[in-house]
Amino acid sequence: MTIQLIRDISDSSSYWGASWVFGCFPDIHIVCDAPIGCYNLLGMAVTDYTDALPHMENLTPTSIREEDVINGTAKALIRTIDDLRTIGSLEGKRLVVVSTAESEMISADHGRLVAQIDPEARFFWSQSLEQDEWTGRDRALLFAWEEYGRPFVTPGAPPRSPKLVNIVGPSLGCFNAPADLHEVRRLITGIGGEINLVYPYEGSIAATPHLADAAVNVVLYREFGEPLAQALERPYLFAPFGVFGTTAFLRELGALLGTPTAEVEAFIEREKRTTLQAVWDLWRGPQSDWFATVDCAIVGGRSYVEGLRQLLGEELGMKIAWSSGRPRREDEPDNIEIRKRLHTKAPAFVFGSINEKIYLAEANARATHYIPSTFPGPVVRRTTGTPFMGYAGAANIMQELVNRFYDMVFNFLPVETIKPPSGPGGPPQGPPPGPPPTDADKESASRTMPWSKEATERLNAAIEQVPFLARISASRSLRQAAESIARTRGLAEVALPIIEEAIRQG
Repeated sequence: MTIQLIRDISDSSSYWGASWVFGCFPDIHIVCDAPIGCYNLLGMAVTDYTDALPHMENLTPTSIREEDVINGTAKALIRTIDDLRTIGSLEGKRLVVVSTAESEMISADHGRLVAQIDPEARFFWSQSLEQDEWTGRDRALLFAWEEYGRPFVTPGAPPRSPKLVNIVGPSLGCFNAPADLHEVRRLITGIGGEINLVYPYEGSIAATPHLADAAVNVVLYREFGEPLAQALERPYLFAPFGVFGTTAFLRELGALLGTPTAEVEAFIEREKRTTLQAVWDLWRGPQSDWFATVDCAIVGGRSYVEGLRQLLGEELGMKIAWSSGRPRREDEPDNIEIRKRLHTKAPAFVFGSINEKIYLAEANARATHYIPSTFPGPVVRRTTGTPFMGYAGAANIMQELVNRFYDMVFNFLPVETIKPPSGPGGPPQGPPPGPPPTDADKESASRTMPWSKEATERLNAAIEQVPFLARISASRSLRQAAESIARTRGLAEVALPIIEEAIRQG
């Protein structure tokens, strides 16, 4: 039997994905059939450092005990529901009981029991042991539609208005959801569309049947949400990335909504003179030559990976070294391979999660800039000013790149270190300084030392691992460091051990 090692798992289970969806609905209370404390990561810790929420107010665990593992969790579930009723937490809310990996391991299927307790309640078998969070989100969205939406909709009924648009997908635990949602909403309304429902992020169980009122659906993410859009039997589009992608999206959406072509083109022209002005200015500026000289790697949700590849590679002309999306495809690197690649040769920019940030720190890749583009990680994205999608996303990413271009150069500039004054109030004085350097000393320090062939080859190999933009500065800094070590030791030549020591010192 072959054992496959999995390192630094990036995706959570379908139980988490389902809870992120159901947790958006203010008129639902989730009871997760989970052991004592096992819900804390999902309900409290993770929501705090991803969505900046103190906790999920509408989630309660059954707190499975040792006796429940032996006798079943039915008593724990009944006890939990009774307690919630006593304190009034179920007033005006639908009850949804969700299985967890722990309850599924002991086959705690409560479908019949939940129906007996409350005919309006539902049991969701999350399949947490088998499926990832993306599948869990999809199944939860479809479950909500099939249970609370479709039965209350007249089959074949036309849209309430040809201008109504649903935005499907944004939910808890989605990286940058507020900013991307704000931008997509702005684009839709900019060409005459009207937002019907943002589901589930700003929706409710009671409003679920109104999904059928819209004429068009915009799916925010490629990794989940499409099955619900298909079940609604209306035309749908994916949210756009980049300048070209957004322009094509606006024209296609305008056609679906029946917006006059002149009105759509007028909006696009206004955007070119306003939102996209920063993109043109930076593209035509003195840093324009840099884009073709630097490479990048991308790790993120499927929508972010494909969208950033389009914007960075096809539109800005940057070199895409490699990418890995979620859910990961067979031909994409896993975390073990990603770590290996970043340790071997890190590109100038890495878009990714806390995993990639750790790998870069391990490799001491000081010439690489890390940009958060996905969870997991202690990254808060609650404001609307950091989109990746749409025209505003292109401007935001362009600004981010150029700022880090300048940081990259600055980090390798020689800077004179200013020592704090000694004496009263300062640090203890050391031994008296030696004699001031003579002209001969200064001339010797400024003179280039001879290098052995092995040392030169090792220097060139080290510089090859540095992103192109920083190589000149990095080469100068490393040469000076090696020659300084050699002079300190009274050597007349930089040999291989000296350059190795300079590399170790950073």
